[in-house]
Amino acid sequence: MNPAQCRAYLRDLERFGIKLGLDNVSALLAALGNPHRAAPSVHVAGTNGKGSVCAMLAEVLARHGFKVGLYTSPHLVRVEERIRINGRTIGPVDFRRLAAVVKRTTERLIAKKKLDAPPTFFEVLTAVAFLYFRERGVDIEILETGMGGRFDATNVTLPLVSVITNVALDHQDHLGRTVGRIALEKAGIIKTGVPVVCGADDSAAWKVIRKRAAEMNAPLVRVFGQDGRFETGSAKERMLFSYRIGDKTFRFSPALRGEHQGRNAAIVIVTASVLSRVWRPLEDYKIIEGIAAARWDGRLELVATRPDVFLDGAHNETGAAAVRRFIEQTMSRPPVLVFAVMKDKAIGRMAGTLFPAAREVILTSIPYPRAARPDEVLRQARPFGAKTTIEPDLAKAIAAARARAGKIGTVLITGSLFLVGEAKKVLAGALSRGKA
Repeated sequence: MNPAQCRAYLRDLERFGIKLGLDNVSALLAALGNPHRAAPSVHVAGTNGKGSVCAMLAEVLARHGFKVGLYTSPHLVRVEERIRINGRTIGPVDFRRLAAVVKRTTERLIAKKKLDAPPTFFEVLTAVAFLYFRERGVDIEILETGMGGRFDATNVTLPLVSVITNVALDHQDHLGRTVGRIALEKAGIIKTGVPVVCGADDSAAWKVIRKRAAEMNAPLVRVFGQDGRFETGSAKERMLFSYRIGDKTFRFSPALRGEHQGRNAAIVIVTASVLSRVWRPLEDYKIIEGIAAARWDGRLELVATRPDVFLDGAHNETGAAAVRRFIEQTMSRPPVLVFAVMKDKAIGRMAGTLFPAAREVILTSIPYPRAARPDEVLRQARPFGAKTTIEPDLAKAIAAARARAGKIGTVLITGSLFLVGEAKKVLAGALSRGKA
């Protein structure tokens, strides 16, 4: 496929939307020679922090000399970002070539009535990732679920360890209306006899995960609570944390900003400790080095200075609360907020968390059908109307925010990873024109 054909193919897949279930992806992968069985894996689910945990764990394993495949979602700017080996994104030529392989295979299966329906966008990308990792001979794969866990396309894998970062309300239309029901979907990645690392500290979620692990005879480690002690300290430029498990104490300072990244790093430490037992020995100092070096775009990412401009993909109440803590802990003056969000999110509660911490709020729009219009956001954030303005054009919204912040102020662009991706395009364009 040439670039235009590949873009058209992927756009066409998106019309099928979200289809949870494993039958189609299992049939597709079987026809491709089951590439998901070519290497051991770590499977990561959770409401927040999945991508950050995956990025840190991939860096830890790469520092041990392993060839590490990393599959995450969503992408910010280019679809190829979802598939990486030791930090290097799959090239566009390889991506198109493997997408063409998947396309031909699905067409053959549909013709033979071996697929109930065409695969979804996410199922195709998952198949491309597994093909690429097999082709390149990775030593281990780090796989992030797209949504939920039980019926997510990545759940075809039999991992070395299953990881659940946390559980909170999100994607309720697909996963359930309560934390317990959502936890049941996340716990669907638990496999018989496979160790589970659990970072969830909500009591309802923990009970569900513990029950499922017991049913599957899967050894369970609770990162925060009975199995480990986590503490937050401070440092001049980075936050300093400590985590004690068993007779070991780890002290670490993640490159990723925010107190919540310390908790994500603790999950990585426990996961690495489990991998040391069930797979290959990992060295403590390289675990700490990996955490200190890992980068992950769109997570309190500083992309410009004078004024400082941060991007964060907080897309639910838990993410908004983490960003609020970062503002309160690190910023000497309130930021100018540029905000856009998907219409199926808890917009009022997200605004109630974030907007009080901002000096001003500029509501903007992004070109996605699921995105809420700025006026819809404003209706759900009426108590903050006095500090809120609307600028539908994202480039103009960012320019206005930077002007209002001044050279010593801060701009924070948040509310959705889709917003972060669009903001990156705007800022890259400004940089190329010498205006950033």
